[in-house]
Parts: sequence; structure tokens; C-alpha cells
Amino acid sequence: MNKLYRSSRNRMLTGLIGGISENLGFSSTLLRIIFFISIFATGGTSLLIYFIAALVVPKESYHADPYTYSADHARGYK
Repeated sequence: MNKLYRSSRNRMLTGLIGGISENLGFSSTLLRIIFFISIFATGGTSLLIYFIAALVVPKESYHADPYTYSADHARGYK
């Protein structure tokens, strides 16, 4: 089972929905639309739950992109 995290690559606000979409394998755009609709359907309760979850769920650990060059991680060819 994959661990839930806030995405650092697929984020709009906190990266929570991006992390959920990467974990479940769904489109992040579809989940964002569903979340936006749920804000009005629940009277804002889902927005409160979103921010509480964003505080609880950890950020994604460092993701090294093998196609970029960084002076900090300059070991070998990237």
C-alpha cells in the first residue's frame, strides 16, 4: 500500500489533491473538480477538512528529477 503524501510536483494550493490523485491513480483535474463541487454541496465543510488534512498529511520526500542538473546534487551525469 502506498503512503499518502502532499505532492510537490502536482500542486495547486497545498498539493494534497495531487498526492491523493497520484496515490489512487486518478486524474488530478477530475479530483479537483469533484472537490470544488463538494465545497458547495457540503456548505464549506469539505474545505475545512481539506485544510486540516493538509496539516496532518506529510509532504512528499525529495523527488530527484534525473533530467535536471543541480549544483547541490552534482554526482555523475544527470
